[in-house]
Amino acid sequence: MKQADLKNRYNKPAIRKLKAYAFDPSLSLQLDTAVINNITYKVPWEELKPGPVGEYIEVVDVDPSSNSLYQPVDLDDKYILAQDGLESSESNPQFHQQMVYAVAMTTIKNFERALGRKIIWSPFRNKQGDKSDYVKRLRIYPHALREPNAYYSPLKKSVLFGYFSSAADSPGSMLPGATIYTCLSHDIIAHEVTHALLDGMHRRYVEPTHEDSLAFHEAFADIVALFQHFTFPDVLKAQIAKTRGDLASENLLGQLAQEFGKAIGHYGSLRDALGSYDEEKEKWVPHKPKPGAYLQVKEPHDRGAILVSTIFDMFTSIYKKRVADLQRLATGGSGILPEGSLHPDLVNRMAAEASKTASHILNMCVRALDYCPPMDINFGDYLRGLITSDFDLVDEDNWDYRIGMIEAFQKRGIFPEDVKNMSVESLLLKADDVSNDFDLKFATLIEFFKLFKEKASYITDREELYELTRIFITGGDINNPMFAKTGIRKYTPQNIMGLHQRLYVKFDNQDDFGKLAGLILRANDIEAMGISRSKARNTLGMPSLEIHNLKIASRVGPNGKLINQILVTLTQKRGVVCEEDEYGNVKIKGFFVAGNAEAGWHERNGKPGNYTYVKHPFPGKGTEMEGPGSEKVLPKGWFIFRGGSTLIFDLDYAASNDNVKLRYVIKKDIEDEDRMKRQYRIMYQSDEHSLNATYFGSAYGNLDAEPFAIIHKVL
Repeated sequence: MKQADLKNRYNKPAIRKLKAYAFDPSLSLQLDTAVINNITYKVPWEELKPGPVGEYIEVVDVDPSSNSLYQPVDLDDKYILAQDGLESSESNPQFHQQMVYAVAMTTIKNFERALGRKIIWSPFRNKQGDKSDYVKRLRIYPHALREPNAYYSPLKKSVLFGYFSSAADSPGSMLPGATIYTCLSHDIIAHEVTHALLDGMHRRYVEPTHEDSLAFHEAFADIVALFQHFTFPDVLKAQIAKTRGDLASENLLGQLAQEFGKAIGHYGSLRDALGSYDEEKEKWVPHKPKPGAYLQVKEPHDRGAILVSTIFDMFTSIYKKRVADLQRLATGGSGILPEGSLHPDLVNRMAAEASKTASHILNMCVRALDYCPPMDINFGDYLRGLITSDFDLVDEDNWDYRIGMIEAFQKRGIFPEDVKNMSVESLLLKADDVSNDFDLKFATLIEFFKLFKEKASYITDREELYELTRIFITGGDINNPMFAKTGIRKYTPQNIMGLHQRLYVKFDNQDDFGKLAGLILRANDIEAMGISRSKARNTLGMPSLEIHNLKIASRVGPNGKLINQILVTLTQKRGVVCEEDEYGNVKIKGFFVAGNAEAGWHERNGKPGNYTYVKHPFPGKGTEMEGPGSEKVLPKGWFIFRGGSTLIFDLDYAASNDNVKLRYVIKKDIEDEDRMKRQYRIMYQSDEHSLNATYFGSAYGNLDAEPFAIIHKVL
């Protein structure tokens, strides 16, 4: 029998086992944590090229500082496969490559499990932002920087890890001057890959238009890294045994990047969701919710820590509720555990409950992203997304996850806008009442959405899915989405009108639909309102509109409930000119079309309902949009403002009633002037001249900006 035939006789393995650290190398040098820190990751099987290079990830091990190119590890080598990967090692670059791959794939699969679909990385975009190219793999550079930093680059679609020497006065058992590799920390790897995953879902979240914007990115990345700790069974059991079941006390599960924190001079981890070290008392003390902190703290990591502690507080509350009966059984009804070690059976049962709780919360946190606005997110928006996404999938909240989440947010003074109270019912997202008037018009999209689901549901190739989605948005041949790439026509063409054009055909000049979706769709005098005109062939001259996303969501709840939805994200941008008086009051002075100097800018006069506009020359250096006055470098008071919405359509409703039901509208109105003024204040009125100056300098709106490189830098 031929070797190829022999190989095909056997099924491919379901998983690949890879040795790596559960936390980072420092815990392998401590007697009480060495055993639990050296674990074996189980990642989905795929055939790999040396690097490793797979379907989602490409590890490129170039070290610019030392001008070195490390030999890529071949994880398909028979000897490496037989040993479940290379042994954990701080000094072996090939193990470093293995470590980043194992943690990155674990994080990716946790996302896909929660979302019910394959993830797509944020595409490459041209300087104008109007063309995009598919990104097959996220590149990971384990030794890219010689500094205490690691960051995701939205520009390069890469994650870059640094290495550095620990501080001479590092506390504890840290060797002064030891080389610290950020690529060997589970928490740092998961954190950075989560930034990339979030950017793939909501690329506008990197724009600092709200105090919570960058803080949310940081907090969400920490949340994912923290709750992945609970997927390591031996670690979980060990920490429950050590804390005697009290996971609200100091433990490894709530700590991020222990080695990194000590190496830069901290007394413990880089961040701790549960508490902090009190230098005066010389001991660890738990965090206490401070409602006023949310209004005062602005730095992204510190502000994000408020959200992280909120989610972790909710976890500990639900966990305590789930193990209360176990404690009563183990103590004869008193609930007070006796002195001494816990019985192993009790530890195992508590670990099972902690794992279930953490898994449910991690899924809630990831799923909620589909129920959030496409830009300008704040923590209150996220709370509503958490509650609604869980309500959609879990009919009976027997353990009160939703109430626990609301309580944790209330303790910290985090409240959504425009809600009457903090009940579950009030926090649920709803389609505006006006949406009922559009049910008949949306019904015309039923066959279009059904066709999209039919074509997309069985595609396993992520690039083909990306191209198919783009065709459904812009129009074209849906029977051969890869034709433009390969030039090979495989099937009989089936050309369709894209969603972009369909929306204009059905809703042209319809102010009601524009109000519903938070957009300006009326075609008259749109330049005066700062809206550009479409240059696409099928929608030429219409108000410019971006269909940011068209996605299928097919998710299964813990009790087997299945939901099928179509998510459509519509966004629009306009240039806004603001000015403030001597008292700091902000006024909307006018609008300009971003990227079009010839259109000038329009000063607004009059009162609401009776505005007039006076055109003035654009204050730039010409039509090339370069220098002062361009979109890249705008004068003070000038900025790009975005609006739009995510529309969620219920396909199960469609299947039973031959109709499409608009379930949710999650919007940020393009005409919301309070939001315009708030964005101005964030950009120009803060003490440090804003997040704009701190993280982007004079390049706000510049596609070359690297926000995470600055945010993550240790000063």
